[in-house]
Amino acid sequence: MKPSKQVEEVLQHIRECSPGQNEFYQAVDEVLFSLLPLLNEDSRYREYNILQRIVVPERTVIFKVNWLNDKGKIETNLGYRVQFSSTLGPYKGGLRFHPSVNLGIIKFLGFEQIFKNALTNLGIGGGKGGSNFNPKGKSENEIMKFCQAYMLELYRHIGKHTDIPAGDIGVGAREIGYLFGQYKKITNEFDGILTGKGINWGGSKVRKEATGYGSVYFAENFLNANNDSIKGKICTVSGSGNVAIYTIEKLYYLGAKPITCSDSRGTIYHKKGIDLTTLKAIKEITYQSLEVYAKIHHDAIYIPTHKYPKGGHSVWHVPCDIAFPSATQNELTLVDVKALYKNGCKLINEGANMPTTPDALEFIKEKGILFSPGKAANAGGVATSQLEMSQNASMQRWTFSEVDIKLHQIMRDIFDTVYKTSIEFDSKGDLIMGANIAGFRRVANSMIEQGAV
Repeated sequence: MKPSKQVEEVLQHIRECSPGQNEFYQAVDEVLFSLLPLLNEDSRYREYNILQRIVVPERTVIFKVNWLNDKGKIETNLGYRVQFSSTLGPYKGGLRFHPSVNLGIIKFLGFEQIFKNALTNLGIGGGKGGSNFNPKGKSENEIMKFCQAYMLELYRHIGKHTDIPAGDIGVGAREIGYLFGQYKKITNEFDGILTGKGINWGGSKVRKEATGYGSVYFAENFLNANNDSIKGKICTVSGSGNVAIYTIEKLYYLGAKPITCSDSRGTIYHKKGIDLTTLKAIKEITYQSLEVYAKIHHDAIYIPTHKYPKGGHSVWHVPCDIAFPSATQNELTLVDVKALYKNGCKLINEGANMPTTPDALEFIKEKGILFSPGKAANAGGVATSQLEMSQNASMQRWTFSEVDIKLHQIMRDIFDTVYKTSIEFDSKGDLIMGANIAGFRRVANSMIEQGAV
């Protein structure tokens, strides 16, 4: 059977057995078609049915989460943990608490995590989890009650040699603390069962900053490979969570100027540069809308979502040299990339998971815009999670500088691997193909060696 025919059959099969999971189809489609040069070269992956096997999670857990709100009423949410691949090590991937969460979202994230984790060259498999619980508008007590109820079911399915979750959208240091505390109470064990823990009780320095820092390090390497530098570049960043905040922080450190950020209500455009102190206060201390930023900085422009361009996002219509989509999936549309191209954007560097729509990707390839795929560019977070696991296992605590140096080296190694793989398959600069082939090849070769399990 020809590789392209096999890919089509796999895609058709997952649509039939996993109906309505559009984000999952999108992720699988993007990966499998980019593998065709490898599949044509090495028949083993077809002979061992690797494609059919790798798109099916090893285990999918769906559970009910009952919790008490402040009025004493029982509320119910759905909880998920998709353990996709343990080929390279224990399942590793974040927990997302957001009303948009469903099985298709978690499967797409878990599938991406397989290859992202493989690119780090560390011993971690791929998984993802979460709930359709919405932390926004909830009291501190309600968030704690939900986290405790969620862990009351999740603890059965995780373990330091089995599955080590981390945070994601809606799950930060506060939520990790509540989840860990409940796990410890249930099991009577103080294990490195979650990453993103507090510094005082097993966490790693740089973990909060890691995805944003790593994203900028990756962009720096890509620009250097094209005889350019990040210094002096005007940058647009979407989002205002950990990834966006610490992308902005590292951009300033390397001499660039970030001029935008955003949240679910709107976008801030601050021509002289985002004030990082104000942004951190609003999003890490008071948990407020970015509308507050514009009230503090009167020279900043606030654009509410109802004034966004049709089919697009205002962040990407601000002229820039580099765009850092760092919020959520499918936030960068065809309308947006056309605006970026028109305004002379040199590089799009994904800080979020699959933030670019398929038609936008086609336009990017057609126009030859430099593009860093998220599974490579945002791997710094999970890489530092593994460094946290290493510190827990050895009962050590590394300094901020030590962890940051390791992170910088990991991102350089990821870039080198992805870039060299793209050259190997005659697609210099196509880092989507380079990332997918490099990650897949490491996992697939290990699957063959481990047999039909």
